[in-house]
Amino acid sequence: MSRMPVVFVGHGSPMNAIEINDYTRAWKSIAARIPKPEVILSISAHWFTKGTKIMNEEAPKTIYDMYGFSKELYEVVYDSPGSPSVAKLAKELISKDTQYDNSWGIDHGTWSVLVHMYPNREIPVFQISIDAYAPPEAHYNIGRELRSLREQGVLIFATGNIVHNLRLVDWHMGSKGFDWAYEFDDYIYESIIQKDHEKIINYKECCNAAKHAVPTPDHFYPLLYALGATEEKDRVSSVFNKSCELGSLTMTSYLWE
Repeated sequence: MSRMPVVFVGHGSPMNAIEINDYTRAWKSIAARIPKPEVILSISAHWFTKGTKIMNEEAPKTIYDMYGFSKELYEVVYDSPGSPSVAKLAKELISKDTQYDNSWGIDHGTWSVLVHMYPNREIPVFQISIDAYAPPEAHYNIGRELRSLREQGVLIFATGNIVHNLRLVDWHMGSKGFDWAYEFDDYIYESIIQKDHEKIINYKECCNAAKHAVPTPDHFYPLLYALGATEEKDRVSSVFNKSCELGSLTMTSYLWE
């Protein structure tokens, strides 16, 4: 069985699910170059909870956790099977208190990307939530504890956005970003390339641009799970979709192998 890579994907607008663009083409190409997963463990920005939750359904539902988009988007169904057995393994590996919870489902942070990467929907998928009340170190440590699942064909798939400030979106900026957005995205890029995870965990204290780039941590924390799941011998084999749009959203994504 192949040891799986780790991926962090900047997912951006839900509309990427039904569009063909540079982002979605890159997602497709990443799926084509890595081994086919046995199971996908997704940590999505959109399951932001009190405490850490793990879904263990046989058949998780597709949920539409976004409002005001075109009808076509709400007709997407990502009906992959779940993986109760790997969910159980994950629960056993995480030292932090966790609970099974099937009140959520496969949300758009996950399915808007996977519809392009794995459109046949045959690979089992389950999600682990992000504890809104836990500090950055706790999320990184969960990634470390889940790392061994990679040896069992599990793709650790983290999905959010490194810079995500919807309040400051400027629709006139198109595919350009504010200076602070580039500054923070580059700060994270350089820290990842240098394997300086401490600078990423301590992003608030280390980079002034963080206050605008990460006004809330929901879209940033998935990156910490991905970083925790990497090993010293892993290298960044691809930085893809490194870009900013609408002033305050970056799509920069990473593959570690």
